[in-house]
Amino acid sequence: MDRWDLSKAAGILVPALVLCLGAMARDVSDRPNILFFLVDDQRDDTLGCAGHPILKTPHIDGLAARGVRFRNAFVTTSICAASRASIFAGLYERTHGYTFGTGPMRRGDLELSYPYLLRRAGYRTGFAGKFGVDAPSDAVEAMFDVFEPLDRNPYFKEMPDGSMRHETDINADRAIEFIRNTPRGRPFCMSVSFNAAHAEDNDRRPGIGHFPWPQSTHGMYEYIEIPPPRLGDPAIFESQPAFLRRSLNRIRYFWRWDTPEKYDANMRAYFRMIGGVDHAIGRVLEALRDLGLAEDTIVIYSADNGFYMGDRGFAGKWSHYEQSLRVPLIVYDPRLTGAVRGTVREEMALNVDLAPTMLGMAGLPVTARHQGRDLTPLLEGENPADRREDFFCEHLMNHPDIPKWEGVRGARYVYARYFEQDPPFEFLHDLRMDPDQLLNLADDSEYAPVLERMRARTDELRDRYAGAAEIR
Repeated sequence: MDRWDLSKAAGILVPALVLCLGAMARDVSDRPNILFFLVDDQRDDTLGCAGHPILKTPHIDGLAARGVRFRNAFVTTSICAASRASIFAGLYERTHGYTFGTGPMRRGDLELSYPYLLRRAGYRTGFAGKFGVDAPSDAVEAMFDVFEPLDRNPYFKEMPDGSMRHETDINADRAIEFIRNTPRGRPFCMSVSFNAAHAEDNDRRPGIGHFPWPQSTHGMYEYIEIPPPRLGDPAIFESQPAFLRRSLNRIRYFWRWDTPEKYDANMRAYFRMIGGVDHAIGRVLEALRDLGLAEDTIVIYSADNGFYMGDRGFAGKWSHYEQSLRVPLIVYDPRLTGAVRGTVREEMALNVDLAPTMLGMAGLPVTARHQGRDLTPLLEGENPADRREDFFCEHLMNHPDIPKWEGVRGARYVYARYFEQDPPFEFLHDLRMDPDQLLNLADDSEYAPVLERMRARTDELRDRYAGAAEIR
């Protein structure tokens, strides 16, 4: 889809909607701005504030120091298409049914999306970068005032003056332009969706070919020793069932990590891509300060899925292990009290929570159809009695090299059922005794009661979310 700015079009009078929306709890000018940064292929531990020994992410770390970081943030489906649909709509894949190869998202689900509902409530909404979902054009028009999708292939784009610019920097340019063009007194929600740090899969030359970094991070990490993957022992890969050993997780391992030289070059390049995102975020935050909007703007940072960096002999995501499901989540709200700033929450937070949370930030109700939770009470330091104890997770894409699965990730136990295997193959992990998920306890008689309980919980949640799709 092409770039457009609907807010400037005659005949589209978004502010007039404010007069007829019963959901307006207070004057729109009192509502905070929302700036949402989404990264591709980044797991939770690849930030300085998360304790990474090499990566330098000072701007993102600053958001964590002034805001709240969620140590246990996860996606419910670990692939960009389904996860981004879940982020927009606050629905599980089993309900929205969208992933690669399924056709466009349904209008009814897009009408649950945070940009659609915020725009109806008077927000000026913008988008720049990787959209990641297929949607009817009229639905996209209803979601965004300004829509500027930008895919990779290639990462470097030719500018009108003939220079080349990285898509990460272009997305920051567009975010700054959107913020500057928003009328003062009107709240905005700007979504900046980076393609980074996704590999350029069509260019497998190690380093800047496979992970093209922007000029801002050129030379970073050049002389730092890159340690091997912590879970890179070949015995860990050999312990996997045959269908995972021949899956896309393994196929792409040979694109990226299979020799020391390739691993070293690609990890440095991957780190530079993340550093480029951090630099771009710093530019947008500086623009907020220069425009006097920093104290009125909530900033959210997250990713669409985790990422295997050679651990378990894998690349990619897609499967049930922690490296695939875990993502960063940081929220900076300038209204937070000093007691809350810089805290780390242990509660489980999910990608399906992002849409309800943004609605809550704007003072709007979360609908009965949303399946995630509004996290604003946690941001305010509360300890809700209905603490989430587990969540449903799945991967339903039709792909010959990505096995489908469904399961439950609990506080202690993780269960996954690869249901298209014959017979279905089950995993059961005890995170208390085995946080690295190196042991499969599904055949251990001592854990038989736990296995039955996790099977039943998976069936319960699967049927609940499938049923929600049927009654829409």
